[in-house]
Amino acid sequence: MNAQGRKVLVKVPASTANLGPGFDSLGMALSLYTWIEMKQSDETVFHLHGEGKDELPRDKSNLVYKIAQMVFHEAGVSVPELEIAMYSEIPLTRGLGSSATAIIGALTAANALIGEPLSKDRLFQMATALEGHPDNVGASLFGGIIVAAWDGESAQHVRLEPPPQLETLVAIPAFQLSTEKARHALPSEVSRADAVFNVGRSSLLVAALACGELALIRHAMRDRLHQPYRAALIPGMTEILERAADYGALGAALSGAGPTLIAFVDAAGSEKAELESFLQRTLQKEGIAAETMWLAPCSVGPEIIVVDEAAPGSEGHQPSWQSLMDIVKGEVKA
Repeated sequence: MNAQGRKVLVKVPASTANLGPGFDSLGMALSLYTWIEMKQSDETVFHLHGEGKDELPRDKSNLVYKIAQMVFHEAGVSVPELEIAMYSEIPLTRGLGSSATAIIGALTAANALIGEPLSKDRLFQMATALEGHPDNVGASLFGGIIVAAWDGESAQHVRLEPPPQLETLVAIPAFQLSTEKARHALPSEVSRADAVFNVGRSSLLVAALACGELALIRHAMRDRLHQPYRAALIPGMTEILERAADYGALGAALSGAGPTLIAFVDAAGSEKAELESFLQRTLQKEGIAAETMWLAPCSVGPEIIVVDEAAPGSEGHQPSWQSLMDIVKGEVKA
Protein backbone atom coordinates (compact mmCIF):
# COMPACT_ATOMS: atom_id res chain seq x y z
CA MET A 1 0.00 0.00 0.00
CA ASN A 2 1.18 3.51 -0.80
CA ALA A 3 1.97 5.49 2.35
CA GLN A 4 1.29 8.84 0.67
CA GLY A 5 -1.34 10.88 2.52
CA ARG A 6 -1.52 8.53 5.51
CA LYS A 7 -0.62 9.37 9.09
CA VAL A 8 -0.27 6.80 11.86
CA LEU A 9 -0.30 7.26 15.62
CA VAL A 10 0.56 4.40 17.98
CA LYS A 11 0.35 4.30 21.78
CA VAL A 12 2.63 1.64 23.28
CA PRO A 13 2.62 0.43 26.91
CA ALA A 14 5.69 0.23 29.13
CA SER A 15 6.74 -3.08 30.61
CA THR A 16 8.39 -4.73 33.56
CA ALA A 17 10.61 -7.73 32.85
CA ASN A 18 11.80 -10.81 34.76
CA LEU A 19 9.16 -10.51 37.54
CA GLY A 20 11.83 -11.80 39.89
CA PRO A 21 12.88 -15.31 38.83
CA GLY A 22 11.88 -15.25 35.15
CA PHE A 23 15.14 -13.80 33.83
CA ASP A 24 14.75 -12.76 30.16
CA SER A 25 11.55 -14.82 29.88
CA LEU A 26 8.71 -13.12 31.81
CA GLY A 27 7.28 -9.68 31.19
CA MET A 28 4.16 -7.66 31.92
CA ALA A 29 2.79 -4.55 30.20
CA LEU A 30 2.13 -1.54 32.43
CA SER A 31 -0.15 1.49 32.08
CA LEU A 32 2.58 3.99 31.23
CA TYR A 33 3.03 4.94 27.58
CA THR A 34 5.04 6.12 24.62
CA TRP A 35 3.31 7.72 21.62
CA ILE A 36 4.83 7.71 18.13
CA GLU A 37 3.34 9.44 15.12
CA MET A 38 4.65 8.75 11.62
CA LYS A 39 3.90 9.95 8.09
CA GLN A 40 5.60 10.10 4.74
CA SER A 41 7.31 13.42 4.09
CA ASP A 42 9.39 15.32 1.55
CA GLU A 43 12.27 15.33 4.05
CA THR A 44 12.95 13.55 7.32
CA VAL A 45 11.89 15.66 10.31
CA PHE A 46 11.60 14.88 14.03
CA HIS A 47 9.44 16.40 16.78
CA LEU A 48 10.64 14.91 20.08
CA HIS A 49 9.00 15.52 23.45
CA GLY A 50 9.31 14.12 26.96
CA GLU A 51 12.21 12.99 29.12
CA GLY A 52 15.52 12.54 27.31
CA LYS A 53 14.38 14.26 24.12
CA ASP A 54 17.58 16.29 23.93
CA GLU A 55 19.68 13.12 24.02
CA LEU A 56 18.00 11.59 20.95
CA PRO A 57 19.28 12.15 17.41
CA ARG A 58 17.09 14.15 15.03
CA ASP A 59 18.42 12.68 11.82
CA LYS A 60 18.35 9.31 10.09
CA SER A 61 20.51 7.76 12.80
CA ASN A 62 17.45 7.91 15.10
CA LEU A 63 16.40 4.42 16.23
CA VAL A 64 12.75 4.92 15.29
CA TYR A 65 13.68 5.95 11.74
CA LYS A 66 16.13 3.07 11.32
CA ILE A 67 13.61 0.49 12.54
CA ALA A 68 10.91 1.92 10.26
CA GLN A 69 13.26 1.43 7.32
CA MET A 70 13.78 -2.19 8.38
CA VAL A 71 10.02 -2.72 8.13
CA PHE A 72 9.84 -1.08 4.71
CA HIS A 73 12.77 -3.19 3.48
CA GLU A 74 11.16 -6.37 4.83
CA ALA A 75 7.91 -5.49 3.05
CA GLY A 76 9.65 -4.53 -0.19
CA VAL A 77 8.51 -0.91 -0.25
CA SER A 78 10.37 2.41 -0.24
CA VAL A 79 9.50 5.28 2.10
CA PRO A 80 12.83 7.09 2.46
CA GLU A 81 11.61 10.31 4.08
CA LEU A 82 9.46 10.44 7.22
CA GLU A 83 8.04 12.97 9.61
CA ILE A 84 8.20 11.42 13.07
CA ALA A 85 6.80 12.80 16.31
CA MET A 86 7.37 11.09 19.66
CA TYR A 87 6.35 11.66 23.25
CA SER A 88 7.21 9.32 26.11
CA GLU A 89 6.21 9.36 29.76
CA ILE A 90 8.42 6.34 30.45
CA PRO A 91 11.67 7.20 32.27
CA LEU A 92 14.75 6.27 30.26
CA THR A 93 17.08 3.46 31.41
CA ARG A 94 15.12 2.83 34.61
CA GLY A 95 13.94 -0.74 33.95
CA LEU A 96 10.49 0.04 32.54
CA GLY A 97 11.10 -0.94 28.93
CA SER A 98 11.68 2.48 27.36
CA SER A 99 13.82 1.03 24.56
CA ALA A 100 11.32 -1.77 23.96
CA THR A 101 8.44 0.69 23.55
CA ALA A 102 10.48 2.65 21.01
CA ILE A 103 11.18 -0.56 19.08
CA ILE A 104 7.57 -1.75 19.17
CA GLY A 105 6.26 1.72 18.41
CA ALA A 106 8.51 2.09 15.38
CA LEU A 107 7.73 -1.39 14.04
CA THR A 108 3.99 -1.02 14.55
CA ALA A 109 3.75 2.51 13.15
CA ALA A 110 5.80 1.72 10.05
CA ASN A 111 3.85 -1.47 9.41
CA ALA A 112 0.52 0.35 9.77
CA LEU A 113 1.72 3.15 7.48
CA ILE A 114 2.06 0.69 4.59
CA GLY A 115 -1.11 -1.30 5.30
CA GLU A 116 0.20 -3.88 7.81
CA PRO A 117 1.79 -6.40 5.44
CA LEU A 118 3.86 -7.93 8.27
CA SER A 119 2.22 -10.20 10.82
CA LYS A 120 2.37 -9.50 14.53
CA ASP A 121 4.56 -12.57 14.97
CA ARG A 122 7.00 -11.24 12.37
CA LEU A 123 7.17 -7.96 14.26
CA PHE A 124 7.80 -9.94 17.46
CA GLN A 125 10.70 -11.82 15.85
CA MET A 126 12.24 -8.57 14.58
CA ALA A 127 11.76 -6.84 17.94
CA THR A 128 13.31 -9.72 19.88
CA ALA A 129 16.37 -9.77 17.63
CA LEU A 130 16.78 -6.01 18.07
CA GLU A 131 16.30 -6.02 21.85
CA GLY A 132 18.22 -9.25 22.49
CA HIS A 133 15.48 -10.81 24.64
CA PRO A 134 11.70 -11.24 24.22
CA ASP A 135 10.26 -10.22 27.60
CA ASN A 136 9.92 -6.42 27.33
CA VAL A 137 9.10 -6.29 23.62
CA GLY A 138 6.65 -9.17 23.94
CA ALA A 139 4.78 -7.48 26.77
CA SER A 140 4.58 -4.16 24.90
CA LEU A 141 3.47 -5.84 21.67
CA PHE A 142 0.89 -8.30 23.01
CA GLY A 143 -0.12 -6.66 26.29
CA GLY A 144 -0.81 -8.56 29.50
CA ILE A 145 1.73 -11.03 30.87
CA ILE A 146 4.16 -12.71 28.49
CA VAL A 147 5.99 -16.00 28.97
CA ALA A 148 8.59 -16.19 26.22
CA ALA A 149 11.68 -18.01 25.04
CA TRP A 150 14.31 -17.15 22.43
CA ASP A 151 17.13 -19.35 21.13
CA GLY A 152 18.91 -16.60 19.22
CA GLU A 153 17.03 -17.35 16.00
CA SER A 154 13.32 -17.57 16.80
CA ALA A 155 11.08 -16.55 19.69
CA GLN A 156 7.95 -18.19 21.04
CA HIS A 157 5.50 -16.79 23.56
CA VAL A 158 2.34 -17.45 25.52
CA ARG A 159 0.21 -14.54 26.68
CA LEU A 160 -1.62 -14.58 30.01
CA GLU A 161 -4.36 -12.20 31.07
CA PRO A 162 -3.29 -10.44 34.29
CA PRO A 163 -5.45 -11.32 37.31
CA PRO A 164 -8.09 -8.57 37.54
CA GLN A 165 -7.23 -7.77 41.17
CA LEU A 166 -3.50 -7.31 40.45
CA GLU A 167 -1.96 -3.85 40.79
CA THR A 168 1.64 -2.68 40.95
CA LEU A 169 3.59 -0.01 42.80
CA VAL A 170 6.86 1.12 41.28
CA ALA A 171 9.62 3.08 42.98
CA ILE A 172 11.72 4.85 40.35
CA PRO A 173 15.09 6.05 41.70
CA ALA A 174 16.38 9.34 40.36
CA PHE A 175 19.36 7.78 38.60
CA GLN A 176 19.81 5.78 35.44
CA LEU A 177 21.19 2.26 35.23
CA SER A 178 22.05 0.89 31.82
CA THR A 179 21.12 -2.69 31.00
CA GLU A 180 24.73 -3.29 29.95
CA LYS A 181 26.06 -2.24 33.35
CA ALA A 182 23.45 -4.33 35.15
CA ARG A 183 24.35 -7.39 33.06
CA HIS A 184 28.04 -6.95 33.78
CA ALA A 185 27.22 -7.45 37.46
CA LEU A 186 26.08 -11.02 36.75
CA PRO A 187 28.36 -14.05 37.07
CA SER A 188 29.15 -16.08 33.97
CA GLU A 189 28.06 -19.29 35.73
CA VAL A 190 25.62 -20.22 38.50
CA SER A 191 25.36 -23.33 40.61
CA ARG A 192 22.97 -26.12 39.73
CA ALA A 193 21.16 -25.53 43.02
CA ASP A 194 20.49 -21.90 42.10
CA ALA A 195 19.40 -22.87 38.58
CA VAL A 196 16.96 -25.46 39.95
CA PHE A 197 15.69 -22.92 42.50
CA ASN A 198 14.86 -20.44 39.76
CA VAL A 199 13.23 -23.00 37.48
CA GLY A 200 10.91 -23.93 40.33
CA ARG A 201 10.11 -20.35 41.30
CA SER A 202 9.49 -19.08 37.78
CA SER A 203 7.27 -22.10 37.03
CA LEU A 204 5.33 -21.49 40.23
CA LEU A 205 4.97 -17.80 39.41
CA VAL A 206 3.55 -18.49 35.94
CA ALA A 207 1.07 -20.99 37.39
CA ALA A 208 0.06 -18.59 40.16
CA LEU A 209 -0.54 -15.75 37.73
CA ALA A 210 -2.42 -18.00 35.29
CA CYS A 211 -4.72 -19.30 38.04
CA GLY A 212 -5.04 -16.08 39.99
CA GLU A 213 -3.46 -17.62 43.10
CA LEU A 214 -2.08 -14.32 44.36
CA ALA A 215 -1.07 -15.73 47.76
CA LEU A 216 1.65 -17.78 46.05
CA ILE A 217 3.33 -14.76 44.46
CA ARG A 218 5.24 -13.96 47.66
CA HIS A 219 7.03 -17.31 47.46
CA ALA A 220 7.23 -17.50 43.66
CA MET A 221 8.98 -14.13 43.08
CA ARG A 222 12.14 -15.15 44.92
CA ASP A 223 15.25 -15.26 42.78
CA ARG A 224 18.88 -16.39 42.95
CA LEU A 225 19.86 -15.80 39.34
CA HIS A 226 20.28 -12.05 38.94
CA GLN A 227 18.83 -9.93 41.77
CA PRO A 228 21.39 -10.82 44.47
CA TYR A 229 24.20 -9.76 42.13
CA ARG A 230 22.54 -6.49 41.12
CA ALA A 231 21.61 -5.47 44.65
CA ALA A 232 24.90 -3.65 45.18
CA LEU A 233 23.98 -1.28 42.34
CA ILE A 234 20.77 -0.19 44.10
CA PRO A 235 21.16 0.56 47.83
CA GLY A 236 18.04 -0.40 49.75
CA MET A 237 16.96 -3.00 47.20
CA THR A 238 17.69 -6.03 49.36
CA GLU A 239 15.67 -4.67 52.27
CA ILE A 240 12.74 -3.84 50.01
CA LEU A 241 12.67 -7.28 48.42
CA GLU A 242 12.91 -9.01 51.79
CA ARG A 243 10.41 -6.87 53.70
CA ALA A 244 7.85 -5.58 51.19
CA ALA A 245 5.48 -8.42 52.04
CA ASP A 246 5.46 -7.23 55.66
CA TYR A 247 3.84 -4.03 54.40
CA GLY A 248 1.15 -5.66 52.29
CA ALA A 249 2.92 -6.52 49.04
CA LEU A 250 2.18 -9.82 47.34
CA GLY A 251 5.79 -9.84 46.24
CA ALA A 252 8.52 -7.49 45.04
CA ALA A 253 11.25 -7.54 42.42
CA LEU A 254 13.75 -5.50 40.51
CA SER A 255 11.99 -4.24 37.38
CA GLY A 256 14.03 -5.44 34.43
CA ALA A 257 17.66 -4.42 34.88
CA GLY A 258 16.62 -1.69 37.35
CA PRO A 259 17.00 0.56 39.14
CA THR A 260 13.18 0.66 39.41
CA LEU A 261 11.72 -1.64 42.04
CA ILE A 262 8.22 -3.06 41.62
CA ALA A 263 5.80 -4.48 44.15
CA PHE A 264 2.76 -6.56 43.22
CA VAL A 265 -0.32 -5.70 45.25
CA ASP A 266 -3.90 -6.89 45.66
CA ALA A 267 -5.90 -3.88 44.44
CA ALA A 268 -8.37 -4.41 47.28
CA GLY A 269 -5.63 -4.42 49.93
CA SER A 270 -5.74 -2.01 52.85
CA GLU A 271 -1.99 -1.39 53.28
CA LYS A 272 -1.16 0.55 50.12
CA ALA A 273 -0.14 3.72 51.94
CA GLU A 274 2.09 1.75 54.33
CA LEU A 275 3.79 -0.04 51.44
CA GLU A 276 4.41 3.17 49.52
CA SER A 277 5.82 4.83 52.65
CA PHE A 278 8.10 1.84 53.27
CA LEU A 279 9.57 1.98 49.75
CA GLN A 280 10.17 5.72 49.92
CA ARG A 281 11.58 5.58 53.43
CA THR A 282 13.95 2.72 52.66
CA LEU A 283 15.41 4.45 49.62
CA GLN A 284 15.62 7.83 51.37
CA LYS A 285 17.58 6.16 54.15
CA GLU A 286 20.18 5.28 51.51
CA GLY A 287 20.20 8.84 50.18
CA ILE A 288 18.23 7.93 47.07
CA ALA A 289 15.44 10.19 45.83
CA ALA A 290 12.69 8.19 44.16
CA GLU A 291 9.28 8.70 42.60
CA THR A 292 6.57 6.19 43.44
CA MET A 293 3.72 5.45 41.05
CA TRP A 294 0.73 3.10 41.11
CA LEU A 295 0.33 1.32 37.78
CA ALA A 296 -2.24 -1.18 36.62
CA PRO A 297 -1.21 -3.96 34.27
CA CYS A 298 -2.04 -3.07 30.67
CA SER A 299 -4.00 -5.80 28.87
CA VAL A 300 -3.53 -4.48 25.35
CA GLY A 301 -0.55 -3.86 23.13
CA PRO A 302 -0.17 -0.89 20.78
CA GLU A 303 -3.29 1.13 20.07
CA ILE A 304 -3.19 2.30 16.45
CA ILE A 305 -4.90 5.25 14.80
CA VAL A 306 -4.59 5.63 11.02
CA VAL A 307 -5.68 8.91 9.41
CA ASP A 308 -6.06 9.53 5.69
CA GLU A 309 -4.99 13.17 5.60
CA ALA A 310 -6.36 13.60 2.09
CA ALA A 311 -9.88 12.61 3.17
CA PRO A 312 -12.56 15.28 3.79
CA GLY A 313 -12.59 16.42 7.40
CA SER A 314 -9.10 15.09 8.09
CA GLU A 315 -6.45 16.92 10.06
CA GLY A 316 -4.13 17.17 7.08
CA HIS A 317 -3.72 20.92 7.41
CA GLN A 318 -2.30 20.66 10.93
CA PRO A 319 1.39 20.10 11.70
CA SER A 320 1.99 16.49 12.83
CA TRP A 321 3.48 17.42 16.19
CA GLN A 322 0.45 19.51 17.13
CA SER A 323 -1.96 16.65 16.59
CA LEU A 324 0.26 14.30 18.59
CA MET A 325 0.46 16.58 21.62
CA ASP A 326 -3.26 17.31 21.47
CA ILE A 327 -3.94 13.60 21.75
CA VAL A 328 -1.53 12.85 24.58
CA LYS A 329 -2.51 15.95 26.57
CA GLY A 330 -4.46 14.90 29.64
CA GLU A 331 -3.40 11.24 29.36
CA VAL A 332 0.09 11.49 30.82
CA LYS A 333 0.73 10.43 34.42
CA ALA A 334 2.92 13.38 35.36
